[in-house]
Amino acid sequence: MVGDDESIALVLNRLRRAQGQLAGVISMIEQGRECKDVVTQLAAVSKALDRAGFKIVASGLRECLTETAEGNKEPMTEAELEKLFLALA
Repeated sequence: MVGDDESIALVLNRLRRAQGQLAGVISMIEQGRECKDVVTQLAAVSKALDRAGFKIVASGLRECLTETAEGNKEPMTEAELEKLFLALA
């Protein structure tokens, strides 16, 4: 992922948070915790991953429209960008 340092840091923080939450969900299942508690934490993981994905798309939108990280490839089309965005929906 190419982007400004602040955007990359935000994405990494969100992904690390999701990683910790997912480890917590696994632990909860192993401990036999109640379904309600597990699902609540799983929803938090899902939301954290969604937010990271949206941040990546938002941060990389300009780059995707104008050039790739290597600068050798064609820019993404509007249809390709839409498909990428909808993959998160």
